[in-house]
Amino acid sequence: MNKTRREFLSLAGKGILGAAAIATVPAVTTAHAAEIEAPAWPWTYQPLDKEEVKARVYANFSTHGGCCAAVASGILELMAEKYGYPYNQINGRMFANGGGGYGRRNLCGSLGGAFAILGCFLTGSDSGKLRNELYSWYETTAFPLYQPADKPEHPVHSVSGSELCKDSVGNWMAASGYEFGTPERATRCACLSADVAEKTITLLNIHFGYEAAPVVEEPAAEPELAANEYIGVGKGFGGEVKVKVTMDGNKIAKIEVLSHGETAGIGDAAIKPVTDAIIAANSTTVDVHSGATVTSNALIEAVNNALAQIKK
Repeated sequence: MNKTRREFLSLAGKGILGAAAIATVPAVTTAHAAEIEAPAWPWTYQPLDKEEVKARVYANFSTHGGCCAAVASGILELMAEKYGYPYNQINGRMFANGGGGYGRRNLCGSLGGAFAILGCFLTGSDSGKLRNELYSWYETTAFPLYQPADKPEHPVHSVSGSELCKDSVGNWMAASGYEFGTPERATRCACLSADVAEKTITLLNIHFGYEAAPVVEEPAAEPELAANEYIGVGKGFGGEVKVKVTMDGNKIAKIEVLSHGETAGIGDAAIKPVTDAIIAANSTTVDVHSGATVTSNALIEAVNNALAQIKK
């Protein structure tokens, strides 16, 4: 057979060799071992369809040992199926020990799986840069985002505020009322793993030129204020929440949100009900919006900050 072992591995990874062909490939003996070329590092990055990645990672969560193995295996398996060697040289199940925050509820295993993927394709400073972007995104995103077709819509989303499993899962359990051992919690973490894998692919696509980086908008100029208008800020999920409060004598007449970085359809859903409640009560002592506690509190903080500027 006139194929090198490396060529065979590539073909086998793509699933195009039959049983007869495989039988003709000599077993790897000590003599042959020196002839097998280890894949050069870093590996060449190859793009993937992000919808396929999310679906595979979600499925692998329950079959490969949890969040860490799901992220690493979901990406590597698809690359192996599409491109063959060297992506077929690692079995993603080896990352199963990362599940449950590496068994100690510390670093979220999905991030561990993502960092392993970054390490396949990037060296030191580049890998560290994308790692830190993943940290920042993870700590401020309301999970889960991925919606599997066979499950009802997520009733609760939560933000961890840290990279730790205990905070990520704990905050969600506190908001949802579900315990750790419930199917709902497992679904939530499977979806979160799919979200982390998608973000990892997005960052790699941008880094290697397969996808354009998002446009960063310039901050809007500060509006001119009338004598009865005041600007206030509060701390939200995605950064600063800025409001303009218009007073009519001693009453709050209007609250306008000038800028925010809250998650579309989740955090920003609190804006109208919370500001309407503050105006109706003429007070910031109002209920938070269900499923968007941090955004609600950020709005209340921002209004209080504006009201504090009124001269007594």
